[in-house]
Amino acid sequence: MVETEAPGRAGPVAIGVEDVGRGDLDTGEKGATLVDAVGPDVSLPSDQDATGRSFGADELDALAEVLRSGVLTTTRGTQARRLERTVASMCNREHAVACASGTAAVAAALAALDLEPGDEVVTGPITDMGAVAPILAHGLIPVFADTDPGTGMVTPETVAAVLGERTRALIVTHLFGNPAPVADLRALADRHRLDLVEDCAQAWGARRGGVPVGGTGDLACFSLQQGKHVTCGEGGVVVVADPGRARRVRVWVDKGWPYGEPDPDHEFLAPNARMSELQAAVANAQLGRLDTIVAARRATVAALFEALADVAGLRPVVVAPGAEPSWWRVPLLVDRRVVPGGPDALAAALAPLGIPAAPRYIRRPAFACRLFTERRTFGRSAWPFTLARPEALDHDPARFQGTYAFLERVLVLPWNERYEPRHVEVVAAALARAVAEAAR
Repeated sequence: MVETEAPGRAGPVAIGVEDVGRGDLDTGEKGATLVDAVGPDVSLPSDQDATGRSFGADELDALAEVLRSGVLTTTRGTQARRLERTVASMCNREHAVACASGTAAVAAALAALDLEPGDEVVTGPITDMGAVAPILAHGLIPVFADTDPGTGMVTPETVAAVLGERTRALIVTHLFGNPAPVADLRALADRHRLDLVEDCAQAWGARRGGVPVGGTGDLACFSLQQGKHVTCGEGGVVVVADPGRARRVRVWVDKGWPYGEPDPDHEFLAPNARMSELQAAVANAQLGRLDTIVAARRATVAALFEALADVAGLRPVVVAPGAEPSWWRVPLLVDRRVVPGGPDALAAALAPLGIPAAPRYIRRPAFACRLFTERRTFGRSAWPFTLARPEALDHDPARFQGTYAFLERVLVLPWNERYEPRHVEVVAAALARAVAEAAR
């Protein structure tokens, strides 16, 4: 049994259990083969199959151990508790709770705050809907702050501009594994008596000012979904600073039932959002490789940035001094003065060369999705939007100039730890050629 190896050509990959076939090219989510016009026939590893994932004997041994035990539920097992200790320690915290997904982690973190319907949670509009939908599901109002046009993330200034008398919390996303300015946001939150929640789903292993992501907020949420740095298919972890809130997160994940406590009862409304022992076993094995995974990503992304240094019209997103990104994806900013049509034109030029790329990342801000524009929540009620003050629902594009400027410029490349120097070379060559073609 050995870890998977990214092959030189498209084809099945042996991982000691079965052959895993390659997927089709699909906006960066499946494998792709570079055409001869770019360079040698090289297959790009994909995090959607074995070529871009680091699985091996450790995961299989851990799964076998759980199956032999016959205990697959985390209420009685040991794997989830081990996972919680590991992630809490990574963040220099004492408490963590495993759950079913990154979205469940955000929902559990909000449940720990025990807010009132209509209370406001400030967040950024460039994020996965999994970090926004739980706000509405709790009867809270997402208030979107504008973002820095060079990073796509909120800043203390943009957050301060939207604070109101009902603001209770702030969720900050570490986008693409690039750490957000959480120390400054922590200071802002403290001044206004707000809770700070870090969304670390894309940022396993990232640091800023020597502090790991997840180590600054009152709570922090991690994802173990298929495409994250470390994965068990689906899963999440909530890191918590306060022991009382940690208990509430654990009870919320277990349907409001405090397992193991004397005289238990269903204490409040809550779902079953538990992780299984099988998921936790895989996650534990994956976390043993996290340092190696992050180091590999940093090395190849640094090499890509160096190779693109002289390509006019392309530059990386802004990385703050003292920040150590872990690079979930590679975001590049496209200068429309050099590349007419911007990231859309560049992605179109890359497609024939076999390079997957996502122009504009999420295409539109979260508040421009139908969930918000049509207020499609609970039947026809539009609740909890009906509880919001008008200013909280003001999504006039003029108020989000940084957000739209970022989305108009950003091109996102898939990436993973299985990329090698040869992959970097052909991706860089394809980008240089695509820029030249798009600029004609």
